[in-house]
Amino acid sequence: MLDEALSAVDAENEAVIQQALDRLMRGRTTLIFAHRLSSVIDADRILALEDGRIAESGTHSELMAKRGAYHRLMAEQARDAGPAERALLADAAAPGEAVGGDLPGLDESAQMEPTDAILRAEGLGWARVIGILMGLMAPWKGRLTLTFLFGVLRVGALIGVGVLSALVVAAVKAGAPFEALLIGLAVVAPFAGLLHWFESWIAHDMAFRLLAEMRIALFDKLDKLAPAYLLRRRTGDLTAMATQDVEKVEYFFAHTVAPTFVAVLVPGAVLITLAAYGWPIALALAPFLLVTALAPLFMRARIDRLGSRAREALAELNAHAVDTIQGLAEIVAFQQAERRGAAFVERIRACHRLRLPFFSDLTVQTATLEVATGLGGLAVIVAGANLVGAGSLDSGALPLLTLLAMSAFLPVSEIANVGRQLAETLGATRRLYAVHDEPVVVTDGPGVAARTRPGGVALEVDDVTYRYYGANRPALDGVSFTVPAGSTVALVGPSGAGKTTLAQLMMRFWDPDSGAMRMDGADLRDYRLDALRGRIALVAQDTYLFNESLRHNILIARPTAGEAEVRQAVERAALADFVAALPEGLDTPVGERGMRLSGGQRQRVAIARAFLKDAPVLILDEATSHLDAVNEGLVRRALAELMHDRTTVVIAHRLSTVRGADSIVVLDQGRVVEIGTHAQLIARGGLYARLVAHQMTGGFPAFHPGSSSTPELRTNPLISS
Repeated sequence: MLDEALSAVDAENEAVIQQALDRLMRGRTTLIFAHRLSSVIDADRILALEDGRIAESGTHSELMAKRGAYHRLMAEQARDAGPAERALLADAAAPGEAVGGDLPGLDESAQMEPTDAILRAEGLGWARVIGILMGLMAPWKGRLTLTFLFGVLRVGALIGVGVLSALVVAAVKAGAPFEALLIGLAVVAPFAGLLHWFESWIAHDMAFRLLAEMRIALFDKLDKLAPAYLLRRRTGDLTAMATQDVEKVEYFFAHTVAPTFVAVLVPGAVLITLAAYGWPIALALAPFLLVTALAPLFMRARIDRLGSRAREALAELNAHAVDTIQGLAEIVAFQQAERRGAAFVERIRACHRLRLPFFSDLTVQTATLEVATGLGGLAVIVAGANLVGAGSLDSGALPLLTLLAMSAFLPVSEIANVGRQLAETLGATRRLYAVHDEPVVVTDGPGVAARTRPGGVALEVDDVTYRYYGANRPALDGVSFTVPAGSTVALVGPSGAGKTTLAQLMMRFWDPDSGAMRMDGADLRDYRLDALRGRIALVAQDTYLFNESLRHNILIARPTAGEAEVRQAVERAALADFVAALPEGLDTPVGERGMRLSGGQRQRVAIARAFLKDAPVLILDEATSHLDAVNEGLVRRALAELMHDRTTVVIAHRLSTVRGADSIVVLDQGRVVEIGTHAQLIARGGLYARLVAHQMTGGFPAFHPGSSSTPELRTNPLISS
């Protein structure tokens, strides 16, 4: 089953792939779904569908003779390879002849930088992490102060509950009045709860506001780094960063800063009070408080390392899950559910292997804390009993001082428990810091005064060289050409020649390593990014649609456009009939990534965006590769109207798309090898002529002078379309 298997490949690869498919189809029942004549011309039977019904059936010759639905679809493609043009190209490409030189094994954009150092942000220790996070809290010092205040009052109230309870017991034992103490206890106990509520509410209000600011800052940074940086990171990893990693930092804001202050202040006050009654009691308690306070630091390096690795493993698990969900159709089609599931389980086990020792070490810390607390209480009782025996302390005060001593462990133990989360907070902060610390390669220029004259703008590519990280050769090497204002230039060449790289440099997704690109004489690096990209409309081969309505996906080009302008863009992009058939018209949701639309429909949405944007420069990167012949003809006529009085850069593999360009720039291995019109380059018999010949022979046998003007068709058994 071949579903548009050749719709997005260049002429050279089309010929090679077609030969491979011919071998693959032998002895198999094959169904071909395609718009390109070269894909279906040899089928044993062709079914032409129209409005969900089979309109006609037969071979290519039979259906072309009927001049019906199939003829309307394919007539224009057949004209592209007429006898006169075949004669010109008869000797341009021998069967199996390669076009261009050695091509890179990977797509240009696949040359990515390593991400290990980016993910781990090695060298970022606790001191730096705390400094970064405290810097984020600086604008909220008022709320932070209130959190400190309520935290101290809360612990004081809890100590007060214990003290008043001890005094009530002492009064009962002595037969003294205790009603006033009970009233005080009835007031202080709920007051402690109220203070806790205020402390928690203010701390979390501050924390969640900070999280919102962090997410906005992360989005702004990714916006500045896009799209180059996004090629080096997995979608699921970035999703985990924006959600789970940011959420982990909340623990520091809401549960660490204020409690740390309280954990220092309250035990200090308790020790001073105990020392006033008897310094041996304070001295007996101090070592155990110190052990409790230092417990979170035990095995800190190992725990922090495990926490960071656990965050990375969790991000990898998340990325694998997103990748699996997005590729479910392929997983089901190739029966890979079991293998993919096994890989998912292995990642779960990797998380488990990292988190188990992490929590094991934390359990040791907790046990140490509990032992120190119990021994600390015992030490206070022993020291106090000695003082009572020596007559230095009233026996009635000993229970009160013991309760006071034990209360000192409360804020310290809270900090020790926070230590369990701080290791993961460190790992999350490292990952977020790695993005925020990433240098922004493409930045705003000083600005160029916009020129509003009609007729497009002039473009110039001047000795441009650009190399992707880790590539064995430059993607572009000394490329130079000019595009006069209002004209159309086509960029053609084999895969990896640098065509799409040039378009991306024009949009300033990257900047050249050397040389310059100019618009109306001004270097693109002098433009402000929004101003530059506002003057360019891009129609790419792969159009991303958001999970919103069709209207919102079109309005992304110009959100202020009115209803009439949107309708006009839809009409000119040949989408009107499709929109009229939708249950909610333009307000119909398109689904995640536009999956409710076909490839051709998604591409026409991109073209509608270009119409709506109405920019002076138009870049068409395989803009019609997914369209059938009828819609391609409609869209091509609409594009011809759109290209009027605009400077247009066309990147395409189809002869029908580039033959009308004012100038064709032929690229090979990142260099310009030919420039001219279609007729000039055909007559020259160079790389362009060979590319065109490969495209024609992809579906038509090579024509040789002296043979019939109607070539014989190859016969592939058991093919239907």
